[in-house]
Amino acid sequence: MSRWMPIVFIGCIILLGAAFLRSSVTNAPIAAERRPVVVELFTSEGCSSCPPADALLGHLRQDLAAQQIEVIPLGLHVDYWNSLGWKDRFSSAAFTHRQEDYTKTMKLDGPYTPQMVVNGQVEFVGNDASRARDSISRAANQLQPAQVKISPVANAFSVQVKSPSVAEGASVLMAVTEDNLSTRIGAGENNGRTLRHAAVVRTLQEIGKIHAGSFEATVPLNVKNDWKRNDLRMIVFVQEGPGGKIAGAASVALPDQLR
Repeated sequence: MSRWMPIVFIGCIILLGAAFLRSSVTNAPIAAERRPVVVELFTSEGCSSCPPADALLGHLRQDLAAQQIEVIPLGLHVDYWNSLGWKDRFSSAAFTHRQEDYTKTMKLDGPYTPQMVVNGQVEFVGNDASRARDSISRAANQLQPAQVKISPVANAFSVQVKSPSVAEGASVLMAVTEDNLSTRIGAGENNGRTLRHAAVVRTLQEIGKIHAGSFEATVPLNVKNDWKRNDLRMIVFVQEGPGGKIAGAASVALPDQLR
């Protein structure tokens, strides 16, 4: 046997091993990219079945982060409970109208609380934790046709949206939410209870439309005196018409930018 044979043999083993590793890397399945998912909860402090849904909304962002899912929660307090014994200080007729848009689009019998809507596409009773997590996971694995970027600038925020496949005229909306809120209820179905809320929508407005596959603007942010700055988040999302699909979103915590 030639004295070079062991060296050649070892070299072949090394080359085969390298080829196997390259093949393994090439053929390894690529993990699905996780995307932001907007989760809206239509709720009211006057509704006795809403507190469990409020609590669920507060947990989803943290619970699903381990799965690389960015839950963007929006707690929208409707106003049609206000005449039934307790006026919800976070309620707005605009949020009721938004829920009515979903009612029409999804052909439901009528609005109700608590109702959860995921990416503008799927709705269900808002305290159904299993349904919520399943719907969010499914939404996170769908294609996101709009890419949204939020960047702080002097006393404002730069919003950039790229959406070549989103319909012309789709709405770009901005919301500001506040966490760690509570109310001692003095009347109505929740009389005597202290209710705790997360991601309460303080303001929701359209800031523009998609044109030629994009949108860009500088948006001033007006923070009211009774909002706790350390608990605020800014959300921007693209929605294809009233009550339509949400095509993309981004969220940023505001404390650092507001100082």
